Amino acid sequence: MKIAVIQGPNLNMLGIREQHIYGSMGLEQIHDQLKTAAGQNGVEIEFFQSNLEGEIIDRIQECLGTVDGIMINPAAYSHTSIAIKDALSAVAMPVVEVHISNIYKREEFRQKSITAGASTGVISGFGPFGYHMGLIALMQIISEIKAVTQAQQDNA
Repeated sequence: MKIAVIQGPNLNMLGIREQHIYGSMGLEQIHDQLKTAAGQNGVEIEFFQSNLEGEIIDRIQECLGTVDGIMINPAAYSHTSIAIKDALSAVAMPVVEVHISNIYKREEFRQKSITAGASTGVISGFGPFGYHMGLIALMQIISEIKAVTQAQQDNA
């Protein structure tokens, strides 16, 4: 099983920016913890971060046929990017959207996620632990898909 973790704009500033909202843990620490958890579960995981919408779209498209699922924190693009939503829809694979803060307790413009419409599920407001929740969710979803696919092949 292979999962891509895609991080959006300004997440490279975690641990520095607005710690009262995002906490003190940096992106590398989050990735290190995820890598450990993935390894303990036999999951291959790869990380990507960009502040540029087009690069995020390119990375999503590169996931087609190379990974089993995507965990994405589109950050501010969640609220603005139809293009990222369309890219997620196009690859047609399990997607878990993660937000460190509870977007529903934030400014009104942050309370709607356009990209959530192309996601299997959304985790919001659990801080960095939300990424672990996303990993568990993706492992379960991907396992279920593989089991159904195998059962269909066995019955064919």
